Amino acid sequence: MRVLLLGPYPPPHGGVQTNLAAIRQLLRDRGIPAYVINLTRHRRPAQDEIYYPETALQVLRLVTRLPATMIHIHIGGELPMRLLLLCLCCCLLPRRKTVFTFHSGGYPSSPGGRSAGFWTFRGFVLRRFDRLIAINRQLEDLFRTFGVPASKIRFILPYSLPKPSPDLELTPVIEQFFAAHDQVLLSMGWLEPEYDYPLQIRALAHIRRTFPQAGLSIFGAGRLESELRALALEVNQAEHVLFAGDVPHQLALAAMSRCTVFLRTTLYDGDSISVREALHLGVPVIATDNGMRPEGVALVPIGDEAAVCAEAIRILGSTPRAPRHPTPAVDPTHAVLDLYRELDASC
Repeated sequence: MRVLLLGPYPPPHGGVQTNLAAIRQLLRDRGIPAYVINLTRHRRPAQDEIYYPETALQVLRLVTRLPATMIHIHIGGELPMRLLLLCLCCCLLPRRKTVFTFHSGGYPSSPGGRSAGFWTFRGFVLRRFDRLIAINRQLEDLFRTFGVPASKIRFILPYSLPKPSPDLELTPVIEQFFAAHDQVLLSMGWLEPEYDYPLQIRALAHIRRTFPQAGLSIFGAGRLESELRALALEVNQAEHVLFAGDVPHQLALAAMSRCTVFLRTTLYDGDSISVREALHLGVPVIATDNGMRPEGVALVPIGDEAAVCAEAIRILGSTPRAPRHPTPAVDPTHAVLDLYRELDASC
């Protein structure tokens, strides 16, 4: 068995990237060849059987040339035509088994999800896969709406929740920020509109009226960074908001384990891995209610700055702070490997 993984590969780090990298690492640990084709705009030189093609034609050439017997495609967000055509091409290749994971937990409630149907092109393509992995029950139902037989669907959570390395040191900039602020609110994701970072920055200004030693650390990169920096300056919080950029996953976990509150305020979101990582580490979480947050999250309505402030002040004011007891590590990538073996045995 030789596996080809297509999707976003870190850096930068995100939920889909984390899952894909964890699957690849498990395969390599087991001595199974694993190739990766990155499907994002982020480019790096090809190395260690990880490829960064720049055009659709280059992607197709790699898919046909690499000696894989198993192709696993990871997609987040929407299902644009260009990715559907790539999926169809992979499914039509001879002597290859195909697996699809759709990481967009919120897609079923989106306009695209509500228009799902058997006779759509999306349904036609998805039915071509040998197996589809649903990361939540809503996606499982969606696949059935597209006409995918139940026998082809597997429900596998994409969360790999390792413990942070206890001896891992934060970067000097992050360490200095934690040292300068007694309470650190941490958030991570793309610096894009759907993550509603302006709300977090404005909320910090109100929170600091009660807790003047509070700070907000934002991990991630994106096109809105200059606008967000300008907003932090506008509300007189520039020195209390850290834009850390893209942070390696283990380092992000180490910082997460030390923060006071983890924030996940979004305008649109799926079942966030970072939320589950924070809960796994025993960190209080405030997140926008999207109908699929795990138990233990302090839920707030979309765009409700007052609710975010109220929950943050409540948690920051808890004395003494509740002791943190990380839950046992979870690694569902073994279920993915079992699925590969099942398909490989059927060849």
